[in-house]
Amino acid sequence: MGSTKEQINYYSSKEDISLPDVLLVYSGEDYFLRLQKIIANAQSEIHVQTYIFINDTIGIKIANALKEAASRNVTVYVLVDGFGSASLTPQFINDLISHGIHFRVFSPFFSTNSLYLGRRLHHKIVVADGNIALIGGINISDNYRGSEKETPWLDYAVQTGNVALAEYLQQVCRNIYFKKKNSQREKIKSTAHSSDGTVVSILQNDWLKKKNEISKAYANSIRNAKQEIIIVGSYFLPSRKLTTILKRASNKGVTVKLILSGISDIPLMRRATSYLYSSLLKHNIELYEWNKSVLHGKVSVVDRAWTTVGSFNLNHLSSYGSIEMNVGIHSSGFSEMLASHLTLIITQCEKITTATLKIRRGIFTNSINWLAYRVIRIALIMVTYIPFKRFFLRGRKSVV
Repeated sequence: MGSTKEQINYYSSKEDISLPDVLLVYSGEDYFLRLQKIIANAQSEIHVQTYIFINDTIGIKIANALKEAASRNVTVYVLVDGFGSASLTPQFINDLISHGIHFRVFSPFFSTNSLYLGRRLHHKIVVADGNIALIGGINISDNYRGSEKETPWLDYAVQTGNVALAEYLQQVCRNIYFKKKNSQREKIKSTAHSSDGTVVSILQNDWLKKKNEISKAYANSIRNAKQEIIIVGSYFLPSRKLTTILKRASNKGVTVKLILSGISDIPLMRRATSYLYSSLLKHNIELYEWNKSVLHGKVSVVDRAWTTVGSFNLNHLSSYGSIEMNVGIHSSGFSEMLASHLTLIITQCEKITTATLKIRRGIFTNSINWLAYRVIRIALIMVTYIPFKRFFLRGRKSVV
């Protein structure tokens, strides 16, 4: 792609991939301009729930927008994760509260009697007035916005103006913020049907609350694929079961393309993912590394008919520890457009082959990657086991 500035323009001026009910949103200015507009137009109630909220340039801008909304008598609720947003200072938080914003930290990393690890609020949701919402993998941080010198992290979200879905998401946010249980009636509203046959569903994963909708959707879509699977996978370390399903799909003639991190904010995770390359290549799975910026996206397109976008990573932590949310979209039109976009992304990636692996790897590198894989596997299991034990020993209320 040319200069850094050209790369940033590429992110912020994409083709409009949209349906009447859903619009694909890109990291960079695209996401944050939409976020600011949603906040500015809110009239009664705003919910912001995110894993990472940083008081950097864009974080301060979003905070100021929320304060301005509160000054218009809009009720503003902000819920951040205690680990992901640990850098927020008491001064920053108190300033929000002093402007009338309702602010809460989900599972503070340190509590008075425990250390919370695996159970994290990992979804990224913004809902305004129960009529418009953003759902995806983009946190509130300059990393996702980029600058004149820095390319934004590659990530995606979905904007929906479907009132039924937005009302459902608003209720979900209220329930989580106020530690309430979802009712049976609310589950009915999590799917919207359009006259053109499009079906849009809100998918949730919270294994400790017996929700594994995203995990099931991935497994079922891959298992039933007939032609093509494209996955954008940050922190890619799928379970052995899902890895087997991917290999079986490829073995029966389905084209499987994985877009993975060439640059990662967690280098050990990247090494752990690299350990899988040889095994995946043996099953003719195509591997591509994105090296223009950190890859943070969590997207899949199957048979150019079904798409999912959200916060869910294909690893043990997202499956069994964190609270996650994705959008599932059954639409050939939307999926076709997104698949074309991802094909363009692939042209800018480095293709990983058996030959390139031989060049980049030696005995030492292979050993480090193997060790990273084992360490990450054990670490992910441990950080999900701890809240699992706490959940059952102390009761469900203690981990809301």
